[in-house]
Amino acid sequence: MLKDTQVEHTPTNGSAKQPEPTLTVIDNRTNKTYELPIYEDTIRAMDLRQIKVNEGDFGMMSYDPGFKNTASTKSTITYIDGGAGILEYRGYPIAELAENSNFMEVAYLVLNGELPTEDEYDEWVDLIKHHTLIHENIRGLFEGFRYDAHPMGMLISNVAALATFYPEAKDIFNEENRRLQMARLIAKMPTLAAFSYRYSHGLPFNYPDNRLSYAGNFLNMMFKMVEPQYEPNPAIERALDILFILHVDHEQNCGTHTMRSVGSSHVDPYTAVSAAASALYGPLHGGANEAVLRMLNEIGSMDNIPAYMERVKNREVRLMGFGHRVYKNYDPRARIIKQAAEDVFEVTGRNDLLDIALELERIALEDDYFVSHKLYPNVDFYSGIIYKALGLPVSMFPVMFAIPRTVGWLSQWEELLLDKEQAIARPRQIYLGERERHFVPMADR
Repeated sequence: MLKDTQVEHTPTNGSAKQPEPTLTVIDNRTNKTYELPIYEDTIRAMDLRQIKVNEGDFGMMSYDPGFKNTASTKSTITYIDGGAGILEYRGYPIAELAENSNFMEVAYLVLNGELPTEDEYDEWVDLIKHHTLIHENIRGLFEGFRYDAHPMGMLISNVAALATFYPEAKDIFNEENRRLQMARLIAKMPTLAAFSYRYSHGLPFNYPDNRLSYAGNFLNMMFKMVEPQYEPNPAIERALDILFILHVDHEQNCGTHTMRSVGSSHVDPYTAVSAAASALYGPLHGGANEAVLRMLNEIGSMDNIPAYMERVKNREVRLMGFGHRVYKNYDPRARIIKQAAEDVFEVTGRNDLLDIALELERIALEDDYFVSHKLYPNVDFYSGIIYKALGLPVSMFPVMFAIPRTVGWLSQWEELLLDKEQAIARPRQIYLGERERHFVPMADR
């Protein structure tokens, strides 16, 4: 039995009593009552340990598969209100940042907590551009992969390999050194990503062109062929920059949790980012936009939409790109990316997939079934269509996700290191297996 209550404490300075919220727990097994302090609408899991049947009892634990209702950290980086459809970085609404800022400025904000001054911004951009090149020995690592290796697999492997090029990265509590490694990772991720794409297509590598923006330079390394200088299309460059902004961070998702969990062992940031990218590789995390594209291709034409939506209602198939574990409203990133998709198609030409996507969205927002089930478009719904328009294979989709998310991973990693309450991740389990069995020789089994 649980109930809220408040305990009054008399301050030692003689001022008025201040009520401290608590939760009263009555253990019906023992009829004992416990007062658990409430902190920011949570109770501390360790406070449950005092609830025991007897002194030999381990104590009460919480059981939460998938961490659906468990907070493992305090953070000041990203705020999400899924019911209201709100996403903020350091308190700034995502729509304002996408409209008025650029990726490098948002990266500085997420890493440092404040928007940069003009001088801080220029210094930050110069720092990143200084570290875009990768060691030439990395080329040999790429050449060790099969010709048809998955770009994400190559990216994950090469990010981990960077730790061997920068052994000083292990000194993670040296702030100057830690910040240097963070800058290196943010600078080199587009280079490694582009090299993965070029290698998988049998194309020669393009080196960074640091006169270009972060997004423009990535497009250069991806798509430059024989022209002396690559000039990115401004609309495509801006759309990619917006996509990068939208994917910087998204609170404690699977990849970020992995970054924090692996980082809690105090490993170097390259290894931790590689682990986070491995989590992103999974189809339930970074592969959602690929699933959207497969769905649109399966539908094929506008004429097939009504029948497909009926199959969705009958639960024969899923409506990919709609609904979200966090958002129970319209994903704020989807509104922004929808316009970016339109801008891209102004350059690349209209694609039948976009028309199908727009019609799916219209139906989902008007049909009582989808509205009642809160199946609103999410960020993955349009991002895959944009990447397809840019000529990217679906194998590159999680790679595109990993580039900007590196900023969020590193911000969360540093916040973890500086939080004195954090310790090495070590969840508990509920053991349901056999007990106290004795070994039987093979001949007697």
